[in-house]
Amino acid sequence: MRFAFKTSPQNTEWADMLAVWQAADGIDVFESGWTFDHFYPIFSDPTGPCLEGWVTLAALAQATTRLRIGVMVTGIHYRHPAVLANMASALDIVSAGRLELGIGAGWNEEESGAYGIELGSIRERFDRFEEACQVLLGLLTQETTTFDGRYYQLTDARNEPKGVQKPHPPICIGGSGEKRTLPLTARYANHWNFMGGSPEEFARKRDVLAAACADIGRDPAEITLSAHVRLDADLDYAKVVDDSLALGAEGLDLAIVYLPTPHTPAVLEPLAEAIRDAG
Repeated sequence: MRFAFKTSPQNTEWADMLAVWQAADGIDVFESGWTFDHFYPIFSDPTGPCLEGWVTLAALAQATTRLRIGVMVTGIHYRHPAVLANMASALDIVSAGRLELGIGAGWNEEESGAYGIELGSIRERFDRFEEACQVLLGLLTQETTTFDGRYYQLTDARNEPKGVQKPHPPICIGGSGEKRTLPLTARYANHWNFMGGSPEEFARKRDVLAAACADIGRDPAEITLSAHVRLDADLDYAKVVDDSLALGAEGLDLAIVYLPTPHTPAVLEPLAEAIRDAG
């Protein structure tokens, strides 16, 4: 099992988050670093500060050299997928091929409503998300893409230059819905993120994903399985390791440790040491 970290760009200072990433870039225990894609803080005071995730990630890419980087995950309704494809290709280039492209159908009603960005019903969200997956894959891999959907229409659309990674940056889909999310993950993604929960729930969703892969003749081993594991403010590093190992026993490939705010690089070495000690 591998490890990563996540710094939500909310309720934080840029200098503090930057210091975490620069320190983590030199600690080989951490494979990748992640931000999120929200405009308001979530699960906290929504009037607080929140940096935009993709701009922040681009800056962090330039401040690091080794870490793989990603947004966990991009709400697809916030940006037209043609715009997102161009963003992803550009960031894959400027990061020298380190981008993981995290995407999801979107869920935050508060910020979507405040900005007048249509979120839609659950069905509409996932119908739009499926179209977006097709548009993204076309623009990331083909010379031109023509698409005639309900939500998106493209005519001989180009996206040049393409990213460094071939055939495209790995696509990560986040979420656990059994009717739409996991079947779409089986069809389009290289990486599935379980947002968090018990090992038993993870194992059940893992099996649903495997069945969805079987339905289309895909080997589920082609899909990286990740989950969020939280480091709380009490800094119980042993609990992080224990929670990760319990998920690892059910097949988890990558534990993404959600770091608490205020962000500080001081948590990284103790966390890395606890991971090393666990073998």
